[in-house]
Parts: sequence; structure tokens; C-alpha cells
Amino acid sequence: MSFEETYRNMKKRLGNRIPDAELRHKTELAAEINCLKQEKNALILGHNYMTPELFFSVCDYTGDSLELSRKAAKTDKDIIVFCGVEFMAETAKILSPEKTVLLPAEKAGCSLAEGITAQDVRNLKAQFPGVPVITYINTYADVKAECDLCCTSGNAAAVVKSLKSDAVIFLPDEYLARNVARETGKKIIFPSLSEPAEEYQMIGWQARCEVHELFTVQDIENVRKQFPDTVILAHPECSPDVTQAADFAGSTSAMIRYVEETSAPRYLILTECAMSDNIAAAYPEKEILRLCRRRCPHMEKITLEATLDALKYNRYVIEVPEDIRIRAFRSVERMLAIG
Repeated sequence: MSFEETYRNMKKRLGNRIPDAELRHKTELAAEINCLKQEKNALILGHNYMTPELFFSVCDYTGDSLELSRKAAKTDKDIIVFCGVEFMAETAKILSPEKTVLLPAEKAGCSLAEGITAQDVRNLKAQFPGVPVITYINTYADVKAECDLCCTSGNAAAVVKSLKSDAVIFLPDEYLARNVARETGKKIIFPSLSEPAEEYQMIGWQARCEVHELFTVQDIENVRKQFPDTVILAHPECSPDVTQAADFAGSTSAMIRYVEETSAPRYLILTECAMSDNIAAAYPEKEILRLCRRRCPHMEKITLEATLDALKYNRYVIEVPEDIRIRAFRSVERMLAIG
């Protein structure tokens, strides 16, 4: 795509949000990225939390992490540039071991993924022998390798129900686990908080997303007071009090579909705030309120400049040891079989 084509596309989406001089600078970067992408037979994936100037200019596919990894697995491109965080790029490598997977930042971590280790999982399995282990897709490959199957925020309840087990270990997100326990009617315990109760059906872990844990019920009440006709959407990584107070709770893709398919005077989306900017740019006829407690410091590292350097210098290459990849693949594969 030429500079002029890229500029027109970005101007259409972002012209009323970004000054023209800045837009032209971003367009120069995007045009160079798109040219390199063709030369190197590369595919660029953009998570829903990327900023609009990247999201709308260079990404071949956009969506949530698993959705993007599945797209990557079907491509004939040699290189996959994953504009997201490290565990997402790892998942793409797990599903596409023959491809070169690049992450545009040397270390784009995740407070949630870093909240549990493979050894933690092994310890839990020893403490609760025979209990199946479900891990949220937002974990590193070595953790996935220790678990029986994965889940996403969108299918977590369905995955739990599918096991038909007396108890399940659900890792690592405390709030997602509590939301799933409420949805499935299961009693959940957290061994790190207290001794196991006599009766339980879910065993959770205490890790949280550093962005989603900042949203509160008071935020919702304040917005409703000022804008009573606002429809409020929350990600399941928010606390159960927040998801219960919201009008809708769902994954990033589910929230985008909800806005697309419904009509409301205005919306507030409680998740990483770059996604609200992307929705506002994609649906200019819809009013999107913005409540940005904090940008994800890891997603923030993925910029047009970093993406350009990733393609220029073939960095940073994601590697997953084959023995870990095979076991992690099985966990993902079992989830995909459930749907």
C-alpha cells in the first residue's frame, strides 16, 4: 500500500483524533512497514489493545489473542509479527512452529502471566492429585505445558462445564475464576488464602491483570450518575462486583460485537483503553466514553516504530522449546476441540 493510500485510510479513521502533522509522520512509518511486509512475506497481527494508528494501518488481522494465533496458523507467510504481548506471540509459535514469530518489544510481559510459574502448577497438582487443571490462555508456554487444557475469557465457563469433574483447578486469574464460579454455580477456594474447605468445586489462584483490577463499582456508579443512559461493558478480568454491576461482561471480541450489534446513546468499555479508541474510530456514529485508569505498560511498548524495527532487524524472535511446545499445544488443542 502506497503512502497516499495509507494516509487516506488513516485520515478517514483518525483524522478527527490526531493532528495532521502527526498523522503524516505515522503514515510514513506505516507505509515503510507495509512495504517491508511485502518484501519479507510477513503477516502482522494486531491485538485489540493496540493503539489506533497501528491497529488501522499495518495489521493484516486484528482480534483477541487466540483468534489471531489461529489466523497465523493458517497463513502461508514466512514471518508473523505479533503486535501484542509475549504470551500471545508464544501461542502463535505453539500453533505455527515452522514460522518465524517476532515480538516488536524485547520484553512485553503481562502481570497476569507472570503471576504463576510452571512450578506453581506442579505444586498445586501435587496438593490436589487427579484434579484436572485449566489454564487461561493468558499464560506462558511452560505453564500451558503443565495443564490439561486452556480456556479463553469467552469460553472459560464452557470449558469448566465440559470436564464434568467433581473439582477443577482454574489458573491463574483470580477475578476470571470468581466470575466463572459464579456463572457455573461452583464454590471456589484459594489455597493461598486459607486451608481448603471441606466442600469445593473450583480451586483458584491469586493473579490479576494490573489494568482490570483498577476498575471499581464506584467508577460505574459515577458514570451512571453523570450519564444515566450509558451501556457499560466489562471484561471478565474485572472483579465480580464490577462485572455484576455492568450491563454486559465478555471478551474483547464479544464486547466489540456487542457495540457493533446494539444501539445505545453511549457506551463505556471497562478494559485496556486503547480498545475504546479503536471502537470509537471504527464506529464514529457511536459515542464511546473513555475511562482510562492506566494503559497496559506492556502493550504500550508495541508501537509503529518498534514494529518497523522488528521487520527491519528480524527481532525479537520468539522461541519455545519443542518439548514444552508439544505439551502446550495439546492443552490448546483440547480447548479448540470444545469450541
